[in-house]
Amino acid sequence: MDHRKVAQEVIQAVGRDNLVAAAHCATRLRLVLKDDGKVNQAALDANPDVKGTFKTNGQYQVIIGPGDVNNVYAEMIKETGLSELSTEDLKKVVEKDQKFNPVMAFIKLLSDIFVPIIPALVAGGLLMALNNFLTSPGLFGPKSVVEMAPGIAGASEMIQVMSAAPFIFMPILVGMSAAKRFGANQFLGAAIGMIMTTPGLLPGHHWVLFGLKVSQNNYYYQVIPVLAAVWILSVLEKWFHKRLPAAVDFTFTPLLSVIITGFLTFIVVGPVMREVSDLITNVIVWLYNTTGFIGMGLFGAVYSPIVLTGLHQSFPAIETQLISAFRNGTGFGDFIFVVASMANVAQGAATFAVWTLTKDKKMKGLSSSAGVSALLGITEPALFGVNLKLKFPFFCALAGSCVAAAFAGLTRVIAVSLGSAGFLGFLSINAKSIPMYVVAELISFAVAFALTYMYGKRHSELVDPQPVMAAADQVAQDAAAAQVVADMALNDEVVTAPVAGQAESLTAVNDPVFSTKAMGNGAAIIPSSNQIVAPVDGEITVAYETKHAYGLKSDDGAEVLIHIGIDTVNLKGDHFTSAVQQGQHVKQGDVLGTADIDAIKQAGYDPTVMVVITNTNNYANVERIDATAVQAGDNLIALTKRN
Repeated sequence: MDHRKVAQEVIQAVGRDNLVAAAHCATRLRLVLKDDGKVNQAALDANPDVKGTFKTNGQYQVIIGPGDVNNVYAEMIKETGLSELSTEDLKKVVEKDQKFNPVMAFIKLLSDIFVPIIPALVAGGLLMALNNFLTSPGLFGPKSVVEMAPGIAGASEMIQVMSAAPFIFMPILVGMSAAKRFGANQFLGAAIGMIMTTPGLLPGHHWVLFGLKVSQNNYYYQVIPVLAAVWILSVLEKWFHKRLPAAVDFTFTPLLSVIITGFLTFIVVGPVMREVSDLITNVIVWLYNTTGFIGMGLFGAVYSPIVLTGLHQSFPAIETQLISAFRNGTGFGDFIFVVASMANVAQGAATFAVWTLTKDKKMKGLSSSAGVSALLGITEPALFGVNLKLKFPFFCALAGSCVAAAFAGLTRVIAVSLGSAGFLGFLSINAKSIPMYVVAELISFAVAFALTYMYGKRHSELVDPQPVMAAADQVAQDAAAAQVVADMALNDEVVTAPVAGQAESLTAVNDPVFSTKAMGNGAAIIPSSNQIVAPVDGEITVAYETKHAYGLKSDDGAEVLIHIGIDTVNLKGDHFTSAVQQGQHVKQGDVLGTADIDAIKQAGYDPTVMVVITNTNNYANVERIDATAVQAGDNLIALTKRN
């Protein structure tokens, strides 16, 4: 790669006078621009050295690749005269120009609290759905499965107990997560949740406190009361930490924080916030009942645009209320999950329609992987990588989502748990509604796919803006390509896992650079170990000062990027160690360094390890080996190499 030439081309595309600041991480240039609308996107898309672009958190990011991005960045600094900045410095530049948005700040707060506890709620909800499947009459006959097979009654009762626990004791989960977000001790937050759900509470009874009657309410299934209580706890804990001498701080700060919060919770905060919680739930239910299938259809039409704004991050807080009300026997379930599923499937269907229409190899590869991801509930690759770029697929998907959500509303399809909002979402649906849910998903897919395909067929210039070569030239090119394939010899190479953990597809990674496979194909690992080892015999081509990423070139020619965590470049090397340096030759299994996975999580970062073959295009095939639990050194990625 000619680094100076690439830098000049990027500068020309974004506009020299449009550049405010620039930084880089392991794979991409991170730019702050005056006006994103002035970017010559077509020029960047056509540049073979630019692997993709996207905008996030006020930064326009240009994907170059490991080993090259730092050199391109250096040339860009020379050309423009900008000051060199770290990614953390760049974030400060962005924040300086952004006005505080209280709505988005509140949404981020809710997201930070509820996202970590979703797995527990998903597990409980799916167990509840399984129990409903076993105990609901009319699914396989007039009697329920348990009635027809009494031998499984005990198992059903055990499942019922397990499914109820995460919702009954939800205040403990919320208390622990909220305490972390508010900067309080997580275990004190959990203790407040325990106090609010202790079996010693007797609803209908009261304590007499200096002549004041205080109700012994329990707060099973509740969310908002515990959020308010833990916020008060965090304020008190910080206040006492600042004012109590070190000799007594360790003992008396937890004691005073908990006892004061406990009294305030039972006397004032709990009763008031419980009324607020019930009011919010009742208003949402009223809207659903009043607007019916029309309201569901409109919600389906706007759900994907809501995702673009980030407002959907607040939905788990509402959904947990709806599901808790259902578990408590006072509600009917979660309709937001149903709408999200319709919207995600519609975006995936539109992306698959693009796959059938496009002749561009890059778009074909991107749309196929992004389409699968969307059908499984992760739409960012489809939205940002395909549908919004071409525009019309996005709007066709909105139509499909609208029709399907209206049908789901008409047939009263309701979810009873959180889960994967896509084709696998039937696991979260009330057992009696599963058939209609599947029909609604098929409607969503069919409408979005058909509209996108028909419109794209009539306007092929929108799908492939580049002129299509003459038929004779195309035939000649296809023949030449076929001859190359026939003549080439194939050899296999295997890249092993650099860390122990759970292997998964790159499409599941919460970073569009990796999930869209813009950097290349590979695999991801949710790590269970802190040690990172070499996945191949070869040379260290990149060893970043921040120690969060390594580049290697295997002795057989594979260029491998190991990226530890998402946005962990911002940690500036904290929680990482490195045992190698650039130019060093290593053997497969040699220790490259360590990453303190727990500390990275505590710092608020996703520790997922991405293993990417950055020269994927040099291979006939690159695919993840079918394995879930892996140890360091296990086979992870199979490469079929062209000679």
